[in-house]
Amino acid sequence: MIATIKGDNILSATTASGRGAHVGTIMLIRRAEVALKAAISALILAVSVTGAVAGLLEDAEAAFRRGDYGAAMRISRPLAGKGDARFQFLLGEMYQHGWGTPQDYAAAVSWFRKAADQGDASSQYELGRMYVSGRGVPQDETQGTEWTRKAADQGHAGAQALLAAMYATGQGVPQDYTVAASWFQKAANQGNADAQSVLGDLYYKGQGVAQDYAAAMSWYRKAADQGNADAQHGLASLYYKGDGVAQDYAAALIWYQRAADQGNANSQVVLAAMYFLGQGVPKDNVTAYEWLSLAAARGAKNAEDMRNTVAAEMTSAQIAKAQRLVGEWKPKPER
Repeated sequence: MIATIKGDNILSATTASGRGAHVGTIMLIRRAEVALKAAISALILAVSVTGAVAGLLEDAEAAFRRGDYGAAMRISRPLAGKGDARFQFLLGEMYQHGWGTPQDYAAAVSWFRKAADQGDASSQYELGRMYVSGRGVPQDETQGTEWTRKAADQGHAGAQALLAAMYATGQGVPQDYTVAASWFQKAANQGNADAQSVLGDLYYKGQGVAQDYAAAMSWYRKAADQGNADAQHGLASLYYKGDGVAQDYAAALIWYQRAADQGNANSQVVLAAMYFLGQGVPKDNVTAYEWLSLAAARGAKNAEDMRNTVAAEMTSAQIAKAQRLVGEWKPKPER
């Protein structure tokens, strides 16, 4: 099938961010795991301590930084067994991710629960995630919501974002965009990039908050600067369409490129269309074909039909070149 590629229909199947006005709870769970390893030392040393325990915490943190998870576990297990919530949390993380031990979700849940029962916010959050995803325990949205809320009420940004996503999707709680926006705002104010990005969606669509393109741009920009690809796409789309800002194809191209380089399929589609139409960049069918091929491989709507449109203007040599570029492409994550 041949698809028509025009400037006014490129974004017809997407919102500004290309993913609707909210992200799912499972997506937030997966994203949280990406950054967890880098943040682990801050989590286990979040409470100021002195004396021998402080030294052991430092030793455990140092073991984590050098990737010696076996040593971190040897240090942590005795104190976790004595009821220290920080080490119980750390053991839970190691079992959850298979760091220094075979992955064991049930063991992770057990240690998270011990710490969560003592009021440890990070453990409450992790336990909530385990219930939501059904890892190590039967899936239970009610329990997942309960533990997530406990952590969110203590100011845990990840838990606030997850609870917000539950309200946005109606998972485990009645759908309520106003409540979702409130929790996303709390997490966003703490610098949580996913929450900032989704808050941009809500302001763009006017869901749970009054529609405000300027606010949408502000939150997209905060998340985009942290490397959030969805926010980069959202920011690019505001520039592309001229929503709340002067239309600027050059600025749109920059942000679409950054998101596309990370593997954002929606940005890959729009970037391809801009190259095909020569919007903000010289017309380049080879590059357009390349991006549409990558987007199609990620299931982007209409990408294959759009690629057929581009291919109709290309020589066999150009198509072969584009296919070679597709084979050589690798994502460039910013987070």
